[in-house]
Amino acid sequence: MDTLTHALSGALTGRLMARQPGAQSRPQPAVWQTVLVGTAAATFPDSDFVLGYISELAYLRGHRGVTHSLLMLPLWGLLVAWLMAVIFRVTRRGSEGPGWKDFYLVACVAIFIHILGDLITQFGTMVFAPFSDWRYGFGTTFIIDLGVSGILLAGLLLSALWRNSRLPASIAALALVAWIGNSAMARSEAIDIAQAHAERAGIPVASIDAAPRPASPYNWTAVIFDGDNYHYAHINTRRSAPLAVSPGDNFIRRFSAPYMPADMATWQIAPVFGDETVTDLAREVWHAEAFAFFRWFAMFPVLDEVSATEHGLCANFRDLRFETPPRTVFPFRFGLCNVGNEWRLFERTATGGLRWLAH
Repeated sequence: MDTLTHALSGALTGRLMARQPGAQSRPQPAVWQTVLVGTAAATFPDSDFVLGYISELAYLRGHRGVTHSLLMLPLWGLLVAWLMAVIFRVTRRGSEGPGWKDFYLVACVAIFIHILGDLITQFGTMVFAPFSDWRYGFGTTFIIDLGVSGILLAGLLLSALWRNSRLPASIAALALVAWIGNSAMARSEAIDIAQAHAERAGIPVASIDAAPRPASPYNWTAVIFDGDNYHYAHINTRRSAPLAVSPGDNFIRRFSAPYMPADMATWQIAPVFGDETVTDLAREVWHAEAFAFFRWFAMFPVLDEVSATEHGLCANFRDLRFETPPRTVFPFRFGLCNVGNEWRLFERTATGGLRWLAH
């Protein structure tokens, strides 16, 4: 999920967990304080963006790592709760106020909600870091989901109108669960469509998956792997006719138009290692030690481009997971060049150039 949606989820968590002022002997957090703590805690895991200032590879290797770890969550919750308690105390100019213990549970729950929000996407989250770098993902929801963000925002706005009631936040939480559940069912439908296509076309199935796409919970890229090739199609699981679109239509409609009804889908075939003229080179690049990070990172890897350059013969791969029409340029296209009988890592830029990377 994007950081803004995470922040909204933390704010809603804080509103749900806020305690109303009572006759307790010690100061209790105000509702606004609990909401701020939830917001800060749910935003905290994405502080790993600083890895991008080290290098792009450091970011790709470390993003959704230790700051997103279930094992480290109690420590991060303590850190956020303590920092927020200090901030509140300073703003009260030293007067007594709630301590970190009053915020600890809220901080931990908000961080947990952030981790769940990333787990439902397909990018992958290292929930057992630093002891394991395996990326887990349920793949039910696109990384930016307007439905999820809209439900969270509506819950918070209604909570601001009915300040003394948790009901708006509770309804929003239930609506959110229902929305994600609906997305999970749509994913199952997309996989069923892929399975049916494989049976009709006689494709031997090594694995079947579906990648969520933007603008609708029913937009998917269905993916069949036969051991050598990926067969994939951009589909809408509920559409019975193509969606007509014109240049003046809103961006949601324009993003949805490429996803076709199941019986009208165009299935494309992408060989993992390209055709026979480049297979040997592609396999050599794929299995090279310098390319280990991309083997770890990619979910649906296919050969993207082979080129002879002044630096030597180069080959790069892309990941079908990030192939989202109507975009024509895709991110995370990495490869190797054979420079002086030594493999050198690069990223293919949007213009087709090479950006050298340290590995």
